[in-house]
Amino acid sequence: MHLKRGAFGPPAFFVEGRMDLIELTHISKDFGKDQQQVHALRDVSLSIDKAEIFGIIGFSGAGKSTLVRCINLLERPTRGTVTVDGKELTALSARELRKARKKIGMIFQHFNLMPSRTVAGNVAYPLRGSGLSKKETEDRVMDLLELVGIKDKANAYPSQLSGGQKQRVAIARALANEPNVLLCDEATSALDPQTTKSILRLLKHLNEKLGITIVMITHEMAVVREICRRVAVMEHGRVVEQGEVFDIFSKPEQKITKNFIQTTSNLRKIEELLSENSPVVQLQPGELIVRLSYLQRNVSEPLISTVSRKFGLSLNIIFADISIVEDAPIGGTVAIISGERERIEEAMKYLIEKKVGLEVIKDARISE
Repeated sequence: MHLKRGAFGPPAFFVEGRMDLIELTHISKDFGKDQQQVHALRDVSLSIDKAEIFGIIGFSGAGKSTLVRCINLLERPTRGTVTVDGKELTALSARELRKARKKIGMIFQHFNLMPSRTVAGNVAYPLRGSGLSKKETEDRVMDLLELVGIKDKANAYPSQLSGGQKQRVAIARALANEPNVLLCDEATSALDPQTTKSILRLLKHLNEKLGITIVMITHEMAVVREICRRVAVMEHGRVVEQGEVFDIFSKPEQKITKNFIQTTSNLRKIEELLSENSPVVQLQPGELIVRLSYLQRNVSEPLISTVSRKFGLSLNIIFADISIVEDAPIGGTVAIISGERERIEEAMKYLIEKKVGLEVIKDARISE
Protein backbone atom coordinates (compact mmCIF):
# COMPACT_ATOMS: atom_id res chain seq x y z
CA MET A 1 0.00 0.00 0.00
CA HIS A 2 1.45 3.38 -0.92
CA LEU A 3 0.56 6.99 -1.57
CA LYS A 4 -0.90 7.95 -4.90
CA ARG A 5 -2.01 11.38 -6.10
CA GLY A 6 -5.73 11.12 -6.74
CA ALA A 7 -7.54 12.61 -9.70
CA PHE A 8 -9.36 14.88 -7.28
CA GLY A 9 -9.24 15.74 -3.60
CA PRO A 10 -6.39 14.88 -1.26
CA PRO A 11 -3.76 12.20 -1.90
CA ALA A 12 -5.20 8.72 -1.48
CA PHE A 13 -3.92 5.38 -0.31
CA PHE A 14 -4.74 2.36 -2.38
CA VAL A 15 -4.37 -1.34 -1.77
CA GLU A 16 -2.67 -3.61 -4.29
CA GLY A 17 -3.64 -7.28 -4.27
CA ARG A 18 -6.08 -9.09 -2.04
CA MET A 19 -6.13 -8.77 1.71
CA ASP A 20 -6.93 -11.91 3.64
CA LEU A 21 -9.84 -12.07 6.04
CA ILE A 22 -9.67 -11.38 9.76
CA GLU A 23 -10.30 -14.76 11.33
CA LEU A 24 -11.12 -15.17 15.01
CA THR A 25 -11.36 -18.87 15.84
CA HIS A 26 -12.81 -20.14 19.15
CA ILE A 27 -11.58 -17.09 21.09
CA SER A 28 -11.96 -17.20 24.86
CA LYS A 29 -10.53 -14.74 27.37
CA ASP A 30 -10.47 -15.28 31.12
CA PHE A 31 -9.40 -12.81 33.80
CA GLY A 32 -8.43 -13.81 37.33
CA LYS A 33 -8.22 -17.30 38.80
CA ASP A 34 -10.35 -19.88 40.56
CA GLN A 35 -13.49 -18.43 42.14
CA GLN A 36 -12.48 -14.90 41.11
CA GLN A 37 -12.23 -15.86 37.45
CA VAL A 38 -14.25 -13.82 34.94
CA HIS A 39 -15.03 -15.25 31.48
CA ALA A 40 -14.91 -12.10 29.34
CA LEU A 41 -15.10 -14.01 26.04
CA ARG A 42 -16.58 -17.45 25.48
CA ASP A 43 -15.73 -19.38 22.30
CA VAL A 44 -16.13 -16.50 19.83
CA SER A 45 -15.54 -17.20 16.14
CA LEU A 46 -15.85 -14.48 13.48
CA SER A 47 -14.72 -13.92 9.88
CA ILE A 48 -14.38 -10.35 8.64
CA ASP A 49 -14.03 -9.76 4.91
CA LYS A 50 -11.49 -7.66 3.09
CA ALA A 51 -12.49 -3.98 2.81
CA GLU A 52 -15.79 -4.35 4.67
CA ILE A 53 -17.11 -2.33 7.59
CA PHE A 54 -18.06 -4.84 10.28
CA GLY A 55 -19.96 -3.92 13.44
CA ILE A 56 -19.71 -5.55 16.86
CA ILE A 57 -22.46 -4.38 19.19
CA GLY A 58 -23.35 -5.11 22.78
CA PHE A 59 -24.26 -3.49 26.07
CA SER A 60 -21.60 -2.59 28.63
CA GLY A 61 -19.84 -5.73 29.85
CA ALA A 62 -20.78 -7.82 26.79
CA GLY A 63 -17.10 -8.36 25.92
CA LYS A 64 -16.95 -6.35 22.69
CA SER A 65 -14.00 -4.14 23.68
CA THR A 66 -12.08 -7.16 24.95
CA LEU A 67 -12.76 -8.87 21.64
CA VAL A 68 -11.49 -5.99 19.51
CA ARG A 69 -8.33 -5.79 21.64
CA CYS A 70 -7.78 -9.48 20.90
CA ILE A 71 -7.63 -8.66 17.18
CA ASN A 72 -4.34 -6.79 17.62
CA LEU A 73 -3.38 -8.85 20.68
CA LEU A 74 -3.45 -5.94 23.11
CA GLU A 75 -5.32 -8.66 24.98
CA ARG A 76 -3.95 -12.14 24.33
CA PRO A 77 -6.72 -14.74 24.17
CA THR A 78 -6.68 -17.47 26.80
CA ARG A 79 -7.72 -19.89 24.07
CA GLY A 80 -8.20 -19.67 20.32
CA THR A 81 -6.35 -18.15 17.36
CA VAL A 82 -6.31 -14.73 15.69
CA THR A 83 -5.36 -14.47 12.01
CA VAL A 84 -5.02 -11.07 10.32
CA ASP A 85 -3.87 -10.59 6.74
CA GLY A 86 -2.84 -14.22 6.49
CA LYS A 87 -0.71 -14.18 9.64
CA GLU A 88 -1.65 -16.06 12.80
CA LEU A 89 -0.85 -13.34 15.33
CA THR A 90 -1.15 -15.71 18.28
CA ALA A 91 1.82 -17.69 16.88
CA LEU A 92 4.17 -14.76 16.21
CA SER A 93 7.27 -13.82 18.19
CA ALA A 94 7.25 -10.50 20.05
CA ARG A 95 9.27 -8.86 17.27
CA GLU A 96 7.04 -10.23 14.52
CA LEU A 97 3.94 -9.14 16.44
CA ARG A 98 5.22 -5.55 16.76
CA LYS A 99 5.70 -5.47 12.99
CA ALA A 100 2.25 -6.95 12.31
CA ARG A 101 0.56 -4.46 14.64
CA LYS A 102 1.77 -1.56 12.50
CA LYS A 103 -0.75 -2.70 9.89
CA ILE A 104 -3.62 -2.55 12.40
CA GLY A 105 -4.66 0.99 13.30
CA MET A 106 -6.90 1.76 16.27
CA ILE A 107 -8.98 4.70 17.48
CA PHE A 108 -10.69 5.12 20.85
CA GLN A 109 -13.64 6.81 22.50
CA HIS A 110 -11.50 9.45 24.24
CA PHE A 111 -9.04 10.00 21.36
CA ASN A 112 -5.85 9.35 23.42
CA LEU A 113 -4.00 12.33 21.93
CA MET A 114 -0.82 13.64 23.56
CA PRO A 115 -1.68 17.11 24.90
CA SER A 116 1.90 18.41 24.72
CA ARG A 117 2.21 17.72 20.99
CA THR A 118 0.62 19.60 18.11
CA VAL A 119 -1.82 17.95 15.76
CA ALA A 120 1.02 17.31 13.31
CA GLY A 121 3.20 16.01 16.14
CA ASN A 122 0.51 13.53 17.22
CA VAL A 123 0.10 12.19 13.68
CA ALA A 124 3.88 11.96 13.18
CA TYR A 125 4.45 10.05 16.43
CA PRO A 126 3.83 6.52 15.04
CA LEU A 127 6.33 7.20 12.24
CA ARG A 128 9.31 7.29 14.60
CA GLY A 129 11.82 4.68 13.48
CA SER A 130 10.02 4.18 10.15
CA GLY A 131 13.09 5.12 8.12
CA LEU A 132 11.37 8.13 6.56
CA SER A 133 13.32 11.37 6.27
CA LYS A 134 12.07 14.46 8.06
CA LYS A 135 10.70 15.83 4.78
CA GLU A 136 8.99 12.53 3.94
CA THR A 137 7.45 12.39 7.42
CA GLU A 138 6.17 15.98 7.13
CA ASP A 139 4.70 15.26 3.70
CA ARG A 140 2.92 12.13 4.89
CA VAL A 141 1.53 13.94 7.95
CA MET A 142 0.14 16.76 5.82
CA ASP A 143 -1.31 14.27 3.32
CA LEU A 144 -3.07 12.46 6.16
CA LEU A 145 -4.41 15.68 7.69
CA GLU A 146 -5.73 16.69 4.28
CA LEU A 147 -7.32 13.27 3.88
CA VAL A 148 -9.30 13.65 7.13
CA GLY A 149 -10.14 17.31 6.47
CA ILE A 150 -8.13 18.98 9.21
CA LYS A 151 -4.96 20.20 7.47
CA ASP A 152 -5.54 23.76 8.69
CA LYS A 153 -5.16 22.60 12.31
CA ALA A 154 -1.67 21.11 11.88
CA ASN A 155 -0.06 23.49 14.38
CA ALA A 156 -2.91 23.50 16.91
CA TYR A 157 -2.87 21.59 20.19
CA PRO A 158 -5.52 19.06 21.24
CA SER A 159 -6.90 21.46 23.87
CA GLN A 160 -7.81 23.86 21.06
CA LEU A 161 -9.88 21.29 19.15
CA SER A 162 -13.49 20.13 19.29
CA GLY A 163 -14.32 16.49 19.94
CA GLY A 164 -14.89 15.80 16.26
CA GLN A 165 -11.60 17.44 15.31
CA LYS A 166 -9.76 15.38 17.94
CA GLN A 167 -11.21 12.17 16.50
CA ARG A 168 -10.11 13.21 13.01
CA VAL A 169 -6.58 13.66 14.32
CA ALA A 170 -6.79 10.23 15.97
CA ILE A 171 -7.93 8.71 12.67
CA ALA A 172 -5.05 10.37 10.78
CA ARG A 173 -2.59 9.06 13.39
CA ALA A 174 -4.06 5.54 13.09
CA LEU A 175 -3.50 5.67 9.31
CA ALA A 176 0.13 6.83 9.58
CA ASN A 177 1.65 3.38 9.01
CA GLU A 178 -0.73 2.60 6.13
CA PRO A 179 -2.71 -0.13 7.92
CA ASN A 180 -4.93 -2.72 6.29
CA VAL A 181 -7.29 -2.75 9.28
CA LEU A 182 -8.76 0.05 11.40
CA LEU A 183 -10.26 -0.89 14.79
CA CYS A 184 -12.75 1.63 16.19
CA ASP A 185 -13.52 1.12 19.89
CA GLU A 186 -16.62 3.24 20.68
CA ALA A 187 -15.11 5.92 18.42
CA THR A 188 -18.29 8.04 18.33
CA SER A 189 -19.61 7.51 21.86
CA ALA A 190 -18.19 10.79 23.20
CA LEU A 191 -19.53 12.84 20.28
CA ASP A 192 -22.81 14.67 19.72
CA PRO A 193 -25.18 13.28 17.04
CA GLN A 194 -24.18 15.73 14.31
CA THR A 195 -20.46 15.16 14.86
CA THR A 196 -21.06 11.40 15.00
CA LYS A 197 -22.60 11.54 11.52
CA SER A 198 -19.62 13.49 10.15
CA ILE A 199 -17.14 10.98 11.60
CA LEU A 200 -19.14 8.05 10.22
CA ARG A 201 -19.17 9.71 6.78
CA LEU A 202 -15.40 10.12 7.03
CA LEU A 203 -14.88 6.47 7.97
CA LYS A 204 -17.11 5.33 5.10
CA HIS A 205 -15.15 7.58 2.74
CA LEU A 206 -11.84 6.13 3.95
CA ASN A 207 -13.17 2.60 3.55
CA GLU A 208 -14.15 3.28 -0.06
CA LYS A 209 -11.04 5.28 -0.93
CA LEU A 210 -8.37 3.19 0.81
CA GLY A 211 -9.94 -0.26 0.71
CA ILE A 212 -9.31 -0.51 4.45
CA THR A 213 -11.20 -3.00 6.62
CA ILE A 214 -12.98 -1.26 9.51
CA VAL A 215 -14.20 -2.99 12.67
CA MET A 216 -16.71 -0.85 14.60
CA ILE A 217 -17.24 -1.54 18.30
CA THR A 218 -20.35 0.24 19.54
CA HIS A 219 -23.40 0.07 21.79
CA GLU A 220 -25.43 2.19 19.34
CA MET A 221 -27.47 0.34 16.74
CA ALA A 222 -27.88 3.59 14.79
CA VAL A 223 -24.12 3.55 14.12
CA VAL A 224 -24.35 -0.01 12.80
CA ARG A 225 -27.30 0.89 10.59
CA GLU A 226 -25.50 3.93 9.21
CA ILE A 227 -22.17 2.41 8.21
CA CYS A 228 -21.82 -1.38 8.59
CA ARG A 229 -22.45 -4.15 6.07
CA ARG A 230 -22.50 -6.97 8.63
CA VAL A 231 -22.84 -7.04 12.40
CA ALA A 232 -22.29 -9.40 15.33
CA VAL A 233 -24.38 -8.99 18.48
CA MET A 234 -22.64 -9.87 21.76
CA GLU A 235 -24.04 -10.76 25.16
CA HIS A 236 -22.21 -12.20 28.19
CA GLY A 237 -19.02 -12.77 26.23
CA ARG A 238 -20.68 -14.65 23.37
CA VAL A 239 -21.79 -13.77 19.84
CA VAL A 240 -25.52 -14.52 20.00
CA GLU A 241 -26.45 -13.36 16.50
CA GLN A 242 -24.64 -12.20 13.39
CA GLY A 243 -25.40 -11.48 9.77
CA GLU A 244 -25.93 -8.75 7.21
CA VAL A 245 -27.28 -5.54 8.72
CA PHE A 246 -30.44 -5.56 6.61
CA ASP A 247 -31.29 -9.11 7.67
CA ILE A 248 -30.59 -8.40 11.35
CA PHE A 249 -32.80 -5.29 11.29
CA SER A 250 -35.63 -6.88 9.33
CA LYS A 251 -35.69 -10.29 11.07
CA PRO A 252 -33.92 -10.16 14.45
CA GLU A 253 -33.98 -13.47 16.30
CA GLN A 254 -32.58 -12.76 19.76
CA LYS A 255 -34.30 -10.63 22.39
CA ILE A 256 -31.19 -8.47 22.90
CA THR A 257 -31.05 -7.76 19.16
CA LYS A 258 -34.70 -6.72 19.16
CA ASN A 259 -34.00 -4.41 22.11
CA PHE A 260 -31.12 -2.76 20.24
CA ILE A 261 -33.22 -2.24 17.13
CA GLN A 262 -36.02 -0.66 19.14
CA THR A 263 -33.58 2.06 20.25
CA THR A 264 -33.31 3.22 16.62
CA SER A 265 -37.02 3.29 15.83
CA ASN A 266 -40.02 5.34 16.95
CA LEU A 267 -42.44 2.61 15.89
CA ARG A 268 -42.51 1.22 19.43
CA LYS A 269 -43.96 4.50 20.71
CA ILE A 270 -47.34 3.13 19.76
CA GLU A 271 -47.28 1.04 22.96
CA GLU A 272 -46.83 4.22 25.02
CA LEU A 273 -49.78 5.86 23.28
CA LEU A 274 -51.92 2.78 23.89
CA SER A 275 -51.01 2.63 27.58
CA GLU A 276 -51.86 6.33 27.92
CA ASN A 277 -55.11 5.82 25.98
CA SER A 278 -54.08 8.71 23.74
CA PRO A 279 -56.71 10.21 21.40
CA VAL A 280 -54.34 9.32 18.52
CA VAL A 281 -55.11 5.62 19.01
CA GLN A 282 -58.86 5.87 19.61
CA LEU A 283 -60.64 3.74 17.03
CA GLN A 284 -64.03 3.78 15.45
CA PRO A 285 -65.91 0.46 15.10
CA GLY A 286 -64.40 -1.62 12.30
CA GLU A 287 -60.96 0.02 12.44
CA LEU A 288 -57.65 -1.50 13.48
CA ILE A 289 -54.08 -0.39 14.07
CA VAL A 290 -51.31 -2.34 12.34
CA ARG A 291 -47.55 -2.20 12.34
CA LEU A 292 -46.03 -2.92 8.90
CA SER A 293 -42.34 -3.73 8.48
CA TYR A 294 -40.11 -4.49 5.52
CA LEU A 295 -38.76 -8.05 5.49
CA GLN A 296 -37.01 -8.15 2.12
CA ARG A 297 -34.71 -5.92 0.07
CA ASN A 298 -36.61 -5.60 -3.18
CA VAL A 299 -39.54 -3.55 -1.91
CA SER A 300 -40.06 -0.91 -4.57
CA GLU A 301 -43.85 -0.81 -4.80
CA PRO A 302 -45.53 2.03 -2.84
CA LEU A 303 -47.49 -0.41 -0.69
CA ILE A 304 -49.57 2.03 1.37
CA SER A 305 -51.03 3.81 -1.66
CA THR A 306 -51.37 0.51 -3.53
CA VAL A 307 -53.36 -1.12 -0.73
CA SER A 308 -55.56 1.95 -0.30
CA ARG A 309 -56.34 2.11 -4.01
CA LYS A 310 -56.58 -1.64 -4.71
CA PHE A 311 -58.86 -2.49 -1.78
CA GLY A 312 -60.73 0.79 -1.30
CA LEU A 313 -59.40 1.32 2.23
CA SER A 314 -58.41 4.35 4.24
CA LEU A 315 -54.93 4.18 5.82
CA ASN A 316 -54.08 6.89 8.33
CA ILE A 317 -50.35 6.79 9.12
CA ILE A 318 -49.51 7.39 12.82
CA PHE A 319 -45.75 6.73 12.63
CA ALA A 320 -43.36 6.03 9.78
CA ASP A 321 -39.69 5.22 10.33
CA ILE A 322 -37.88 4.15 7.16
CA SER A 323 -34.14 4.26 6.55
CA ILE A 324 -32.00 3.07 3.65
CA VAL A 325 -29.62 0.23 4.53
CA GLU A 326 -27.45 -1.18 1.74
CA ASP A 327 -29.61 0.64 -0.84
CA ALA A 328 -32.79 -0.99 0.46
CA PRO A 329 -35.57 0.44 2.66
CA ILE A 330 -35.69 -0.81 6.24
CA GLY A 331 -38.14 0.10 8.97
CA GLY A 332 -41.88 0.33 8.79
CA THR A 333 -45.15 2.12 9.38
CA VAL A 334 -47.86 2.18 12.04
CA ALA A 335 -51.26 2.98 10.56
CA ILE A 336 -54.99 2.91 11.25
CA ILE A 337 -56.90 0.95 8.62
CA SER A 338 -60.60 1.48 8.08
CA GLY A 339 -62.99 0.05 5.51
CA GLU A 340 -65.11 -3.00 4.86
CA ARG A 341 -64.14 -6.00 6.96
CA GLU A 342 -63.73 -8.36 3.98
CA ARG A 343 -61.59 -5.85 2.11
CA ILE A 344 -59.36 -5.37 5.17
CA GLU A 345 -58.85 -9.14 5.36
CA GLU A 346 -57.96 -9.25 1.65
CA ALA A 347 -55.52 -6.35 2.06
CA MET A 348 -53.79 -8.01 5.02
CA LYS A 349 -53.40 -11.25 3.04
CA TYR A 350 -52.00 -9.25 0.12
CA LEU A 351 -49.39 -7.55 2.34
CA ILE A 352 -48.27 -10.87 3.82
CA GLU A 353 -47.90 -12.30 0.30
CA LYS A 354 -45.70 -9.30 -0.51
CA LYS A 355 -43.41 -10.33 2.37
CA VAL A 356 -44.38 -7.37 4.52
CA GLY A 357 -44.36 -7.98 8.27
CA LEU A 358 -47.82 -7.32 9.67
CA GLU A 359 -48.75 -7.05 13.35
CA VAL A 360 -52.23 -6.08 14.56
CA ILE A 361 -51.75 -3.71 17.51
CA LYS A 362 -55.37 -2.84 18.28
CA ASP A 363 -58.54 -4.19 16.72
CA ALA A 364 -61.99 -2.58 16.92
CA ARG A 365 -63.51 -5.12 14.53
CA ILE A 366 -64.06 -7.60 17.37
CA SER A 367 -67.09 -5.73 18.58
CA GLU A 368 -68.72 -5.88 15.15
